[in-house]
Parts: sequence; structure tokens; C-alpha cells
Amino acid sequence: MRIYDVIEKKRDGQPLTKEEIQFFIDGYTNDDIPDYQASALLMAIYFQDMTEEERANLTTAMVESGDKIDLSAISGIKVDKHSTGGVGDTTTLILAPMVASLGVAIAKMSGRGLGHTGGTIDKLEAVPGFHAEITNSEFIDLVNKNKVAVVGQSGNLTPADKKIYGLRDVTATVNSIPLIASSIMSKKIASGADAIVLDVKTGAGAFMKDINEAKELAGAMVSIGNQVGRNTMAVISDMSQPLGNAIGNALEVKEAIETLQGKGPEDLTELCLTLGSQMVVLANKANSLEEARVSLKENLMNGKAFEQFKIFLASQGGEANVADSPELLPQADHKIELLSKQSGTVEKIIADDIGTAAMMLGAGRATKDSEIDLAVGIVLHKKIGDDVKEGESLLTIHSSRQDVEDVKEKLYASISISNAAVKIPKLVHDTITKY
Repeated sequence: MRIYDVIEKKRDGQPLTKEEIQFFIDGYTNDDIPDYQASALLMAIYFQDMTEEERANLTTAMVESGDKIDLSAISGIKVDKHSTGGVGDTTTLILAPMVASLGVAIAKMSGRGLGHTGGTIDKLEAVPGFHAEITNSEFIDLVNKNKVAVVGQSGNLTPADKKIYGLRDVTATVNSIPLIASSIMSKKIASGADAIVLDVKTGAGAFMKDINEAKELAGAMVSIGNQVGRNTMAVISDMSQPLGNAIGNALEVKEAIETLQGKGPEDLTELCLTLGSQMVVLANKANSLEEARVSLKENLMNGKAFEQFKIFLASQGGEANVADSPELLPQADHKIELLSKQSGTVEKIIADDIGTAAMMLGAGRATKDSEIDLAVGIVLHKKIGDDVKEGESLLTIHSSRQDVEDVKEKLYASISISNAAVKIPKLVHDTITKY
């Protein structure tokens, strides 16, 4: 078999066989296929697309290129959740204990963040003492005992994907549905879950700005998951404005605590209930999404989800009393209000730009070597559709420096206020299930 022939076949719009896809993945991972030929095949895929079978075979080949996590020693159906990213996306911190409180096994592998704020691991490390670097046996024991544990990702999961993504990034082939879908799903499948729930974001703060593209991506990933034996569902959720009110690591932990006490922002709570319902159904702990939602809401209100969060923190060395005393989380030196320059209704909050402002404060990493300030960030007081008076606070900046004029300038440019009626964006645009 020659890679030249594989490139030519895909260039002419013909589907590749499982063997041809495996040949490409093995050859490129092992440095037998050079970058220029791999680039040519990726561009051919970009223009010619892939069938559902090709996408599943590409995903499986990438999974087989590295380590696979064996979670078979954990009893019950293991359910994972993946978000395509956004601003203020604190859902994992809430979903993991909330869903675990209904007896669902959550063996979660998460990463650190590069961008607006830290990843799930960075956020959890805002809790004094919490550590995500535990052995595989400790991880499995904790999930069997407490139904939930979160660890850092293995360094050798899907090496083919890492290598291909690096090439896509410099050859203008990132924005391809089959390549995005197989990249995401290969990591989820290699992580060992039996079932997967996907939160696919759309809007200004999302990778997929267009809702139709977001639906196409979600459908592609659900199809891949189900084809390779993982029950998979997806939600298309809005990211035209930040989710919840907090953007920043310790601030998001505090907001997660409030949400687990039934006092969180309406949009964050709603999305967690929507995603959590799918997770519970896939774990066979409820017969319908409606039944699952009722049970989840009960555990938010009766304190079981909150108690599960404290057990989770303590089991991984964290000071669980931060749940009752969030002031023990890292605190910024300065709190600065951003005052509205006019009266009216908030018309637009550009999520991406708000996230960039948080990163300017130190809440995220501009490069992989950047140090995160866990205390800093932004807390919104107004969302789209809210009325505001001139001189009223739109948000609070939590900063380690007193001079934040550059951040203020960015924030003012990111928020629009109108005198006309404003349509509040829909939070959940669609759900894709196997049913």
C-alpha cells in the first residue's frame, strides 16, 4: 500500500477503507509518512468529507495509536461528559457530584486550560490541598467507593491525534467536521467511558459559531460514538454570552458551590440539569430524561449533591470545608466595579472578549508555560436582557493589580446596551439522542 494512492483516492472523493485509514494513522504516527503527504490527505478530507463509516474507522485508528484506559474494574456504567469549550463553563464541577449522587459512576479525566481560564484541573486546584495526580488504582478505588473522581489526563492517549492536530493547526485544516469529530471522540473513547454526553457550544464564544455547523458536528460525534459501541448523546448549547456569572478559577469554584446548594445562576443550573439528565439515562438510572431531571433537582434541593461534592474534594486531599466557607478559596487583592455608561437593556455580551479580558488579568494561559492566578477573574452582574441604569455595576473585576484600565477598555467594548427591546438567547438549541 502507498500513501500516494490513498491521497489520490480521497482527492477524487472515494471513501477510504478501514485498512487504508489504519495505514495512514500508523505510518504518520511512526514517522514513516512525511508531513507533506499527511497534509495532502488532510486537505483532501477537508474538501471531500468522510462517510460515517470512515469517521468511525479514523476515530478507532487514533484510539489504537496509544494507551487506552481500562475502567472495567469500576462497577456500573461509566459515563463521561465533554464540552467543546466556552467562557465560564463550570459544568464538570457541578455535574460530577450531582450525577454521582444518583449512583452513576463518574470516572473523569480532565486537562489543564490554554486560553480564557484554566481547565477543570486548574479550577479544582483552587481548593487548598486538592490533587489530581493519583495512581490508576487509587482512581478506580475512589470511583468504586464514592462514585466520582477526577484525574489529569494520561500523557500517551491518542498520540496520533496530537500529531495530526499539530499539522492541522498549520495547514488550515482545523475546521473540518470529520477531523474535529474524530479528534474529540478518540480521546473520549480512549479514556474508557461506556457512555458519553457531549455539550457542543455555538455562538460568539464557541469554536462553532454557526448553529447549523454545531448541529452537524454534534451529529457526527453521536454517530461515531454509537458506531464504536459507546452510547452517546449531545446537547447544542448557547455560548453567545458567558455561561453563569463567574469567569476565573476560584470564582467558578465558588459559583459551582452555590449551584450545588440550589442557589446558582439560572442558565448554569439549567444546562447542568439538561446534561445531567442525559448522563443519568445513559447510566440506566432513569427511564426517561424527565424522570432523571426530577431526581437531579431533588438532590440539588435536599443537599445530597452538595454533600457528594464535599466527599469528592476530601477524598482527593482537598479541604472540603471550602464548600461551607468559600472565602477560604484564593481571593484577589482588588475588586473593581465596571459601571455602566448609560441606561438601557444589555443587548450583547461577547463571550470570547470577556474571556480574553479574564486572561489579561491572569485567569488563563496565553501559552502553555504561563502561570495562572487562581484568584482573579470577572463576575457578571448583568446578562443579556437585563435592565441597567447609568452608573450601575455591570460586573466586578477581581484583580491582583489595581490599574486595570486595559481590562476595562476591553470589557466596555465587549458589552452593548440598547434602548430597544432585546431578545434573550435560547440556552439549549437542540438535543441529539439515540432514541
